[in-house]
Amino acid sequence: MKNILLFGAGKSATSLIEYLLTNAPRQKWHLTVADHDLSLIKSKTGKSYYATPTALDIKDHAARLQLIRETDLVISLLPAQLHILVAKDCLEAKKNLLTASYIDPEVRKLQADIEKAGLLFMYEMGLDPGIDHMSAMKLIHSIEKKGGQIFSFKSYCGGLISPDSNDNPWQYKVSWNARNIVLAGSSGATYKEKGKVKELHHEQLFDHTKTIQVPGLGKLAFYPNRDSLGYMEAYKLEELATFMRATLRFPDFCEGWNALIKLGLTEDTTKIATDQLTYTDWATARITEQTGTPEENIAQYLSVSTKSKVIRQLKFLGLLSTDVINLGEQTNADILQFLVENKLKMEPADKDMIVMMHEIEFERRNMATRMHSYMITQGEDNIHTAMAKTVGLPLGIMAKLILQEKVTLTGLQIPVMPEIYNPVLKELEEYDIRFEESFE
Repeated sequence: MKNILLFGAGKSATSLIEYLLTNAPRQKWHLTVADHDLSLIKSKTGKSYYATPTALDIKDHAARLQLIRETDLVISLLPAQLHILVAKDCLEAKKNLLTASYIDPEVRKLQADIEKAGLLFMYEMGLDPGIDHMSAMKLIHSIEKKGGQIFSFKSYCGGLISPDSNDNPWQYKVSWNARNIVLAGSSGATYKEKGKVKELHHEQLFDHTKTIQVPGLGKLAFYPNRDSLGYMEAYKLEELATFMRATLRFPDFCEGWNALIKLGLTEDTTKIATDQLTYTDWATARITEQTGTPEENIAQYLSVSTKSKVIRQLKFLGLLSTDVINLGEQTNADILQFLVENKLKMEPADKDMIVMMHEIEFERRNMATRMHSYMITQGEDNIHTAMAKTVGLPLGIMAKLILQEKVTLTGLQIPVMPEIYNPVLKELEEYDIRFEESFE
């Protein structure tokens, strides 16, 4: 019997848990799921003979390490800043680690020790990052093998609401960690376009949204995602004139989010007292000249009409309400997160949608070609989401490959090599996660 330990039973864990428990009898696995919320774990593991739900305070080092020592493989779906606790324990207990999160500077410091211990820490093994790396590298390697010279690479991905459930002025509902949505783009973005490195600050990101055409969906807006340049080396495309990774949204979302940034409502450093503060006073705090109604003041500050879509969006979130916030001391981002979680939540029958697209320009035999490769995946309801499926299944398939000893790779890695992306992408197709390609 091989033991798997999963930290975290949140929104993204549903499909992973189902995949591991479906495979457990045949593969002879046992799954322990550790989270602070025992009832949440039980709602996902059911009465499975192959699962042990475990209530855990993740900060309890002794309890955490004990669980890790007793397992064969660790998967972490904790909030990003907590992975380092698990990573250090896995190193001490000599256990392999899988996670869907970005490689961060803290785990980068452990790189030499991970390699020396002969362990595999596979990071960025979810959707984005994850499926994006694997599908992109498969295309890049295929083009290069046929003698193609790549000169432009753009990759787009977004967790969106399905058109069937798109019924609010934001054209958006929360299918993953709301904290990440509120702080998206807060560190700005860096990418390369036509030979020039471009840097955008948080305040500029949603102001510069451009659109792309996605087959069957029409126009989607995009904004550059974090530091694209860091992946040029990983993809072995250091010489490219254009290299960008971007996030997709419906265009209305970007317009509304830009307004929230201008009003200072995504700021996450200063705590403010909210127990006597109304949502309207909070939303207008940055506006110095207040000569009309709150609605008029906001409209004037944002240079929009009081009948505009943006004002409708702000009303929908509750920003023009005289209700008292009453959440104690919070940052602006905390208050906004509270509103987003409540006003933009998915209802039980709502379906989400994942859209991913790669656009690669290359030359082969003196012919310039533009290739589009895209994937659209729909969720089933607000639990079995496309987000949970695309984040969880790559982790589950990777866990299977490791436990079947089909992977000899060691060190701190992301999934850019054929021995990982070929079997994982192949099995994902069984779950209707597949790419269509077109050439111009």
